[in-house]
Amino acid sequence: MRALPATAGRGAVACAAAPVPRRSLLLSTAAAGAALNAEQLPLRLTGGAAAKIRAPADAAQAVTFTSTDDALAWTNKDNRRLLHVVYRVGDLDKTIKFYTECLGMKVLRKRDIPEEKYTNAFLGYGPEDSHFAIELAYNYGVDKYDIGAGFGHFGIGVNDVAKTVELVRAKGGKVTREPGPVKGGKTVIAFVEDPDGYKFEILERPGTPEPLCQVMLRVGDLDRAISFYEKACGMELLRKRDNPEYKYTVAMMGYGPEEKNAVLELTYNYGVSEYAKGNAYAQIAIGTDDVYKTAEVVKLFGGQVVREPGPLPGISTKITAILDPDGWKSVPGSRCLSTTLTLPRSWSSL
Repeated sequence: MRALPATAGRGAVACAAAPVPRRSLLLSTAAAGAALNAEQLPLRLTGGAAAKIRAPADAAQAVTFTSTDDALAWTNKDNRRLLHVVYRVGDLDKTIKFYTECLGMKVLRKRDIPEEKYTNAFLGYGPEDSHFAIELAYNYGVDKYDIGAGFGHFGIGVNDVAKTVELVRAKGGKVTREPGPVKGGKTVIAFVEDPDGYKFEILERPGTPEPLCQVMLRVGDLDRAISFYEKACGMELLRKRDNPEYKYTVAMMGYGPEEKNAVLELTYNYGVSEYAKGNAYAQIAIGTDDVYKTAEVVKLFGGQVVREPGPLPGISTKITAILDPDGWKSVPGSRCLSTTLTLPRSWSSL
């Protein structure tokens, strides 16, 4: 979590966004909905406490909040958890080998869809119903993606940072920051890169129940982002730290203490209001009790719904897909994950 000594603060510089290829991947029950875009219906609020917010999905699932306070109260009691993060890789077997041999992950499940020309694999440190996981997506014939400037890194907690770094080095991995205390603190960290160039912050956290512990994204307005994730997504601001020497501020958001849960790390670099997102990183999946209410709350508090809530064809799982004010995607969905899904043809394309 140390700043890089660059003019744009913690990492990258702002530039124009790169296009996402049409055949992009997709996925699991929660992530699949990003492929099924629908128009966002307008939401109008009049009269403050008397405002009505209605879901545009189907009449049977119509939602009405009597006020913004009512919507906030529901969000805060919704049963939510970060489920998995989705991103694209150029060589699935090579990436799996690196994650399992160097970072100690296990392959939780893997699925090939030859008719759609993509394969995806879930990896992590425990069962998906209780641990945060990674979903890797490989599109046939695509061996390189643009990670962009907005994505930062993933965080992994380990018993011994130095030993992990030496293992990565011995396996031919790239070490970009040698082990040592984080600047201004005592936590020992290091940085490594996977075969596709995704950065991993290795943190010394002996005995942590959730080793896959962070996803770091850069935002252009930190206060706006914090407000969105608190109100629309029901997350808690766990801590916030300003680093004027390196001209950046970070905020940790999540659904429980950092020591036991995966968190979203938002980073603001002084004076940078926009970042290129590339076409490599995709989205985070979030478990929720009600995707219809979730979508309406997101609209109310400044987000965009890019896939209206509803069931996925052929299965009972319901999802919606949303964008935060900076354009980062999340896919809230009901929590019934399946390991034996058959995906319709249209799900593998954006």
